[in-house]
Amino acid sequence: MEYPTIPELSGLIEQLTEYGRLKHEYGAQGISGLFAKAETGLRSIIGGLKELPIDRELSAAEPEDLASIRGLRPHGPRRLWRVWREDAYRGKLEGALLARAAGCTLGAMVEGWQMAEMEEWAGYTGDPFPPTCYWSQAKDPSKLRYGKSLMQEYTRNGMNSVPVDDDLAYTLLGLLIVEAYGANFTTKNVGEAWLKYLPYACTAEEVALKNLKAGLPASSAGEVDNPYCQWIGADIRSDAWAYLTPGWPEKAAEMAYHDAYLSHRRNGVYGAMFFAAAESAAFAVDDPVEALKIGLTEIPENCWLATEVRWALTVGKGIGNYREARQAVDLRFPGMHPVHTINNACLTIFGLMLGGTDLTRVLSEIVAMGLDNDCNAATAGSIVGAMVGKDGIPQHWYENFNNTICTYLIEAETFMIDELINRFDHQAMIAFNALL
Repeated sequence: MEYPTIPELSGLIEQLTEYGRLKHEYGAQGISGLFAKAETGLRSIIGGLKELPIDRELSAAEPEDLASIRGLRPHGPRRLWRVWREDAYRGKLEGALLARAAGCTLGAMVEGWQMAEMEEWAGYTGDPFPPTCYWSQAKDPSKLRYGKSLMQEYTRNGMNSVPVDDDLAYTLLGLLIVEAYGANFTTKNVGEAWLKYLPYACTAEEVALKNLKAGLPASSAGEVDNPYCQWIGADIRSDAWAYLTPGWPEKAAEMAYHDAYLSHRRNGVYGAMFFAAAESAAFAVDDPVEALKIGLTEIPENCWLATEVRWALTVGKGIGNYREARQAVDLRFPGMHPVHTINNACLTIFGLMLGGTDLTRVLSEIVAMGLDNDCNAATAGSIVGAMVGKDGIPQHWYENFNNTICTYLIEAETFMIDELINRFDHQAMIAFNALL
């Protein structure tokens, strides 16, 4: 899908702002009137964009209600585990959670950096690139992320727990939602949990949270003033649903749908469903590509995301490293935002195809690819970790976690990893047996 040529509006707006300041400093009059005219014009254009008719044929291929989504799925296994496998589940769950935390933490320090910037930093610090362990130094060690964790705490020598990140906060919030409402929770329940636990959010989540606080129902909180509804935010929330439904991709996708619909639409929702299903399948299969293919069976067969996932699975056979992966995505999706669902899903797929079940290779390659690399490495970590279990994860990825994950959730800022394993285990076993 080729984007239209978009003018450099941010540069024009900066010039508008700075010329206004300059002319004020020179004593000019009439500045406020021109600013008001510019604001009115921009609002009018945004309104016009909102009112443009959409492609009805494409819309029909990308429905937004769960029943219609299921009606357009290809054939799939739906459920892989038919009996509860406690002996296998706990080790795989711990592997998935630890590997997710590792991928997130490795990528968090260089989230959104350009590839050249990461390479330059690795050259300065003497760290290998692509990274095979946590970074040894942070550029700005005293800077706080999310107002909680110092950047130094994301380095291998400064780490004494899993530091704060939204990718992990939403995973834990998913557990809290199921503990409060059960495995058949609704989008309304998700909204209630957000109001209780989230102090703030970003992009589509920020819009939805603001709309909830303004009194909009959860069913429409993701629709109003939300141009971010196909970005990556919902699929970074997918992991908890897989942890709670091991070997049950259909149920994982269903739970992801009810969560994602609060803030996202169409391919933003499908991204969450796809990865939740793939992560659930990872508890039951041994090959990441097989898990990804199972994930595809839980979203509409001809939606945009499915088309691009199939492209990535085909092209990925010839991808040799992170550079080639990023080049392929940049050429395929020129003009796409760096935190969109589609381009980041393809990078995640390439990383899994490059590394297989070698967690270090997977995380290393994905983080080096850039874009939303902490999110992508975290998602891939869940898939590989669920396959290899804790015993298959090199110790250097988790030895400094000290059994602790920190978050910014309201009145839920610290979680013990061993307690989390017990709580996920308890809820997953209830869901698995109750919903047979």
